[in-house]
Amino acid sequence: MPLPSPSAPPTRLDWFNNAPERTALDALHDICAAPSWAGALVSGRPYPGVDRLLAASDAATAELDATGIGQALAAHPPIGAPAPGDPASAREQRGMAGATPELVAEMHELNLAYQDRFGQVFLICATGLSGEQLRDALRARLDHTSGEEGETVRTELAKINRLRLTRLLATPVPAATTVSTHILDTAAGRPAAGVTVELSVPDDDGEHTTTSTGTGTGTGWTVHATAVTDPDGRCKELPPLPGTVTTARLRFAVSGPFFPEITTTFAVRPGEHHHVPLLLSPFGYSVYRGS
Repeated sequence: MPLPSPSAPPTRLDWFNNAPERTALDALHDICAAPSWAGALVSGRPYPGVDRLLAASDAATAELDATGIGQALAAHPPIGAPAPGDPASAREQRGMAGATPELVAEMHELNLAYQDRFGQVFLICATGLSGEQLRDALRARLDHTSGEEGETVRTELAKINRLRLTRLLATPVPAATTVSTHILDTAAGRPAAGVTVELSVPDDDGEHTTTSTGTGTGTGWTVHATAVTDPDGRCKELPPLPGTVTTARLRFAVSGPFFPEITTTFAVRPGEHHHVPLLLSPFGYSVYRGS
């Protein structure tokens, strides 16, 4: 499957292929809590099509060791008892929603028996299964050997990961968080053209401290993009910010007689556009959120 042309509207797969590593890992953690599974999928980017991503998911699930399987299982609640605030599990276990009190009680006892026998939560791809079908599957798997159950768990986990990945790729592309600026030279009464503007985001550790250089990595900030104001004094084409960023910084290399540079730090809200103009005079300046 060929990659979309540049003129094609962005898809969720485009977003996944191009998202910052931390953003992609966070999205995958909601699907499968085994870090090695998520790491394998992120390291395989970009994917030319959904089928290749799903195949990579299957391969990564097959490679999970005992620790990885345990990490994945730890994020799955028992059948019939989805955790509050876990809409994915509640949706997948919908077959238990109308279960009778007797069936709920039976599932509770069977879950305890399974955990006592195998030392882990009972995992099954519950999507589309009724409460009775889930109960019958649990009963049957209690007769498995440890080896048989280990393979069954891996197969069921692969199915769940596939379904959740497919659901993620079907959701709308997140709205971009963007920044623009406009510099007005109030002393000259005209836009300030040709000014270098640097847009930075916090380092992964979240620290905002800087050194005397004020640029680059290792200072608390990472340069995200650099641009030069156009004849109208504007920077309109700065790339979108990473999805998890809540703070950004603009650094203006104004080279004035008193201010050799101006730096402003501001909060950002995911999915919104942030226009941050600079009003500049030889001995003073102001910045504000515009529109």
